[in-house]
Amino acid sequence: MKRIQYFKYGDPEELSLADVDRPKPGRGQILVQVKAASVNPMDWKIRRGEMKILSGSRFPRGLGHDFSGVVDAVGPDVKQFKVGDEVFGATTIRQAGAFAEYVVADTKTVALKPSNITFEQAATMTVVGSTAWIGLVAKAKLRAGQSVLVTGCLGGVGRSAVQIARMHGAIVTGNCRASGREDAQALGVSEVIDYNAFDIGSYRRRFDVIFDTAGALSLRQCGAMLKKGGMSLHIVPTPAKMIGCLLSPRHHLVFANPTPDSFAGIAEAAEQGKLAPVIGRVVPLSEAIPAIVELEKTGNPKGKLVIAPMEQDW
Repeated sequence: MKRIQYFKYGDPEELSLADVDRPKPGRGQILVQVKAASVNPMDWKIRRGEMKILSGSRFPRGLGHDFSGVVDAVGPDVKQFKVGDEVFGATTIRQAGAFAEYVVADTKTVALKPSNITFEQAATMTVVGSTAWIGLVAKAKLRAGQSVLVTGCLGGVGRSAVQIARMHGAIVTGNCRASGREDAQALGVSEVIDYNAFDIGSYRRRFDVIFDTAGALSLRQCGAMLKKGGMSLHIVPTPAKMIGCLLSPRHHLVFANPTPDSFAGIAEAAEQGKLAPVIGRVVPLSEAIPAIVELEKTGNPKGKLVIAPMEQDW
C-alpha cells in the first residue's frame, strides 16, 4: 500500500509517498481502508519535531491522524466493530499514518460514521470536533444563555466550537480577519470582531467562557474578560500557559484527545445537521504532499484540506 511518511523530524522535504506493507491490527485495534483523511496544523508541528515528547522517536513515521473509511480487518478482542463497517476516527499521536490507503487505529478512538454524512465530511470532524467538544462540554460544562468568546472562529477548532456552543444555547462572540465577517455571521457568530482591532478593555467581565483557539490571548487578558466563575480554554500550550493553567482553576489547556463521549457528541450533532464541517479542497494521495506544504506555508485555509487515497472505488 502507499502512505506518506518521513524518516526524521524536519522540513517538508523529509516527506515522501512510499510503498509499505499493509499493517495488521493488534489487540483492541482495527484496520481501516481509508476513504478520506484531513489535515490539521498538528500534523506539520509533529513532523517538525515540535511535539516529539508525545510523538516519540520511532521511524519511519506516517503522517496524519483524522480519517474515515471502511473496516477491513479486526484484531483480537474487538467486539464493537466488524468488517464492512463505515467508521471515522483518529490515530493516536504516536501511531499517526492516516495519510495512506490503510491505517490501523485503536477502537477507543474510532466510531461508526453517521450515515447521512460523506466520508470526506466525517474525516474532517475528529480532532477539531473532539477538541471543541471536550473544551466546551466536558471542561466548561457550557449552559444555555452563557456568553462565549471564540478566537479564530473560522479555523477548524473555531468553527466547531461556534457550532457546538450554539447547539448548547450559548451566545457566541468571535474574532477573525475582517474579510471573514460574513462567513462568521453565517456560522452563527452574534458579534464578529476584527482581530486587528480587538480592544480587550471593551470586553471586561463579559464572557462566561473564552475559547482561545488562535493562541492569541494571554491568561491575564482572558482573566480580564471573564465573568466571576468564568473559564478560559487554550489549545496552544505555550510554557507560560502550561504553568498558568496548572496554578489557576480558571484556565485550562485542551488537547486533541478524542474520547468515546466526544465521538458520541459530535456524531449525534453531525447526524442532526448541527455540526457541519467546511471542506476547502480535496486532493488525491499522489498530490497530497505539495498541498500540505502549501497549507503549512499560507496557514489560511478556506476550509479543511481533505486527502483521498488513490485507486479506490468511490
